[in-house]
Amino acid sequence: MSEHPRVVVTGTGAVSCFGMGTSVLWENLLAGNSGIGPITKYDASAFRCQIAGEVKDFDVTEYMPAKEARRMDAFCHYAIAAADEAVAMAGISADNIDVTRAGVMVGSGVGGIQSLQDQCEILMTRGPSRNSPMTVPMMIVDIASGVVSIRFGFSGPNLCVVTACATGSHSIGEAMWMIRRGDADVMVAGGTEACVAPLGLTGFCAMKALTKRNDEPTKASRPFDAERDGFVPAEGAGVVVLESLEHAKARGAEILAEVVGYGLTGDAHHITAPEPGGSGAARAITNALKGAGIGPEGLDYINAHGTSTPLNDKTETASFKAALGERAYAIPVSSSKSMIGHNLGAAGGLESIVCIQSLINGAVHPTINYENPDPECDLDYVPNCAREVPVRTAMCTNLGFGGHNAALLFKRWE
Repeated sequence: MSEHPRVVVTGTGAVSCFGMGTSVLWENLLAGNSGIGPITKYDASAFRCQIAGEVKDFDVTEYMPAKEARRMDAFCHYAIAAADEAVAMAGISADNIDVTRAGVMVGSGVGGIQSLQDQCEILMTRGPSRNSPMTVPMMIVDIASGVVSIRFGFSGPNLCVVTACATGSHSIGEAMWMIRRGDADVMVAGGTEACVAPLGLTGFCAMKALTKRNDEPTKASRPFDAERDGFVPAEGAGVVVLESLEHAKARGAEILAEVVGYGLTGDAHHITAPEPGGSGAARAITNALKGAGIGPEGLDYINAHGTSTPLNDKTETASFKAALGERAYAIPVSSSKSMIGHNLGAAGGLESIVCIQSLINGAVHPTINYENPDPECDLDYVPNCAREVPVRTAMCTNLGFGGHNAALLFKRWE
C-alpha cells in the first residue's frame, strides 16, 4: 500500500428500483424492502419470467432535453443520473479540478439492448432507409463512459469495462489502479444497465437462468435459500467518484471510505457456469485481501454476488470458505439482490455503494426471503433482519459469465 497513492471515495450515485439516490437505496435495503414487481414496460405474459427490478418514474428530462434523450439508450440515461449525484456529492466540477486529470470508466453488461431490438425491428419491417443514424452510438457499451465524460468535461482516461455481471466492480477496481499508476487524480467509475428489454429477457429465459416465481414477486429473489430457482433481472446504475487521498485532502473533500484492495481472476471453466469449487472467486478474494495487507480476520462484512441461482450461491459459499477458512463462518454475508434483483453490469457499482454505506453507518442489510436452509450454503447470511455491526472493512464480490471474478475491499475512513 505504501508504494502507491491511497485512493478514497468522495461521492456515490445510485439509480435503482427504489428510485433515485444513494439514501433511497440504502434506507430501503436496511428496512428489508423489496423493489421487485411485475414488468410494466411491455407485455411479459408469454415469458417464463414476468417480474423485474424496474426503474420506475424516471423522468429523463430532469437530466437533459427530450431531444437529446431520444439519441441515447436508457442505460446512458441511468449512468448520467447516477454520475450527476456522485459528482455533486464529491463537489467536483470543471471549475475546481484539472479536467485533464479526471477520467471516466462506466461499464455495462449488455449496453443498449432495447435500442438494438428497436432498430432491428425497424430494419426488418420498414427497411434500412428508416434506421436511426444514432443506431450504433445508442447500442455500443462504451458510450456510457463517453456521454458522462462529455457531460462534465472530464478529458482524462475514458474507457469502459465489459465483464458481464462483474463489470461494475472491475470498473471501480481498474479506476483505482489508474489513480495509483498516476494516470488520473479523479475517476468516475461504476456500472449501468437497462436490460429489462424483451430481447434480454428472452435470452435469459431460454437458458433457464431466471426465476419462475411470478406470483410472488417480492419473494422471488431468495439468495442462499434452498428453494431458490433463478435470478430476477433488474436495471439501474451505481457510480462512485474516486480520488487520490492527496487530491481529496488538498481540496478539503469529505471522504466516505477508502478503496484498499482489488482482486480479479478467471475461472477458465465454462461460458456460463462458475467453477464448482469456487477456486477462481476464492483467488480474487485472497488477492484483494493481500493487496490491502489484511488477513481473513480483518474482514468484517461481505456483500455477496448472491444471485439466487442454484449454481452461483453454493459456488460462492464454497469460495468464501476456500479463501477465508473458518473465519468465513463468523463474517456476516448479505445479498442486495434479494431486494433489488440482479443489475448485471451495474451490480458491482450499486453493491460497492452498499458496502460504503455499511462502513459509514455501522450496519449491514439483510438477505430477505431466507427461509429454507441449504446444507451447501451454511454461512451467516444475515437472514431477513438488518444488523448493527461495527464494520471497518467491507468486501463486494461479483462473478460474470465467461468466468470473470472480481473482489473489491473498502475500509472505513477515520
